[in-house]
Amino acid sequence: MSRIESPTGSQLRRAVFSSYLGSLIEFYDFLLYATAAAVVFNRVFFSEMEPVVGTVASFGTLAAGYLARPLGGVLFGHFGDRLGRKRMLVITMTTMGVASTLIGALPSSEQVGALAPLLLVALRIVQGMALGGEWGGAVLLTAEHASSRRGLWASFTNAGAPSGMVVSTAVLALVAAGTTEAQFLAWGWRIPFLASVALLALGLFVRLKVAETPVYSRSAPAESERWPLFEVLRRHPRNLALAVGIGFGVFVAQSTLTVFVIAYAVEAGFDRGTVLNALALSSALAVVGILGYSAWSDRVGRRPIVLVGALVMAAAAFALFPMIDTGSVVMLTIAVVLGQAVVHPMMYGPLAALYSEMFATRTRYTGASLGYQISSTGAGATPLAFAALLGAGASPFVLAVLIAACCLITAVCIWVAAETHQTDLTRTTA
Repeated sequence: MSRIESPTGSQLRRAVFSSYLGSLIEFYDFLLYATAAAVVFNRVFFSEMEPVVGTVASFGTLAAGYLARPLGGVLFGHFGDRLGRKRMLVITMTTMGVASTLIGALPSSEQVGALAPLLLVALRIVQGMALGGEWGGAVLLTAEHASSRRGLWASFTNAGAPSGMVVSTAVLALVAAGTTEAQFLAWGWRIPFLASVALLALGLFVRLKVAETPVYSRSAPAESERWPLFEVLRRHPRNLALAVGIGFGVFVAQSTLTVFVIAYAVEAGFDRGTVLNALALSSALAVVGILGYSAWSDRVGRRPIVLVGALVMAAAAFALFPMIDTGSVVMLTIAVVLGQAVVHPMMYGPLAALYSEMFATRTRYTGASLGYQISSTGAGATPLAFAALLGAGASPFVLAVLIAACCLITAVCIWVAAETHQTDLTRTTA
């Protein structure tokens, strides 16, 4: 573990809460878009298209945000390594909150034609860049404050993702239940996006009270690290490649379970509210799974937890779609809970600490962000690719094969990677 002096308990608590709340807000905004892309945007911004084509186009705008995430990781990672973690986190949170609020105020395609989807894509890219910088900084804010149990404390950032999904899906479901179909499509879906302003104010209030991390504050900048990206590519290329590979299957599975399953289940005949309720339940339980598996990784290591999770997820992929196709609400709920709350957290939870431990202090923000965000592009492409494959006549079995293959990539990469749970975060080399 890190040999730095332990920060005060209040600062660690503030760092953990700030990272968790910031991640919740960022993922609320980011995943709110994903949920809306699955159930709303094809009818609001692509209403002139056939339903299947509109769904593919809607998922295409979703993918744009994921593609922008590595760019945000490089941009904010550069300044986060040069100027500090806290400064960048204030900027990323503000950027995400403003972009999400503006999405809620966008005109529809019926009002301004082709300009509407163009504005939607532009704001989605801004969202992606903000999230690309947020995750790495939030993880480091906690990991570099923790002198022990780093896996547990860092995982609160990852726990913010399903928490954000719970809040976003619950708010959307609540609004949908209180409006007619016409009202929901006309203005109801905008309410959760406009509510981002209130979450932004709360998040900034908490984040501004957190001190810079002791690990970063005590590290001496080196002349060679004026460009952290070049240093990552020169000094940590193997770790960067492994980080990308480890995360690839994680995010393909995550996107399938939290985005594509919504559209698939609705097409299979389930009520939209029923699907969102199942997703909210599984997301809430996923928080427990993420924290539990991450705490366990402090004892047995990151590698065995992630490896077992990847192998089990590869097998579970073949049961996911048949369970949904039964038409049973119970089977749908079991499928989503099993995948998102039981199996996926084994892969996802330990990544926060693992990625922090793979890079040296003055390149850690850039390296961790880049590895995480490049691998996350698979999540953005998954709903688009799967919708296109089904539209072309492919069977759900083909989708299961693809998910399993991506999870096996994760398994191979985590097997090759070195164990990191006892790594000293103050080191200056990989």
